[in-house]
Amino acid sequence: MTATLESVRSRSFTFILGSPRGGGNTETLARYAAEGLPSDTAAGWLSLSELPLPARPSGPLLDGPERVLLDATLDSTDIVLASPLHWYSVSAATKLYLDYWARWGGLPDVGFRERMRGKNLWAVTAYARGDDTDTEPLTGMLRRTADYLGMNWRGALLARAHGEGDLEADPSALARAAEFFDLTD
Repeated sequence: MTATLESVRSRSFTFILGSPRGGGNTETLARYAAEGLPSDTAAGWLSLSELPLPARPSGPLLDGPERVLLDATLDSTDIVLASPLHWYSVSAATKLYLDYWARWGGLPDVGFRERMRGKNLWAVTAYARGDDTDTEPLTGMLRRTADYLGMNWRGALLARAHGEGDLEADPSALARAAEFFDLTD
């Protein structure tokens, strides 16, 4: 039997937290989902509110938050964007992080696009009002981003949660979270 590259290579997840505050429903949902990862799977957590990026990416590659985010993005096999739904899309901090993907793609010595090919992109989002159809602009943008870079779009974990504790009161959301990271394929 021949092992596939995926079964030989260990998985490394980076969770990018895009909420302006820590411990919100989206982060809570992502952490519930992460509990379902195999114990030998590496998982790192980065908060965009703790790693602020300059609003206008330009000039040479910066040390500090930009370098931390770039290295984590490139070193991961799986990137999970955990962003609450803001005006039918990702949060402003998450959008800025994705703007840096375009910047990194234009830097000659980074090889960003080539190194992103084949990685997995996931999303986790909680929304306060409406239903899952309100998340279609968010999931569509992320799916197209994955397609553009040759990444694998692995889907979005969605849950409606307005206030603190709403997720814990929704057993179906927690069950979906426990099963979200299907690593069998």
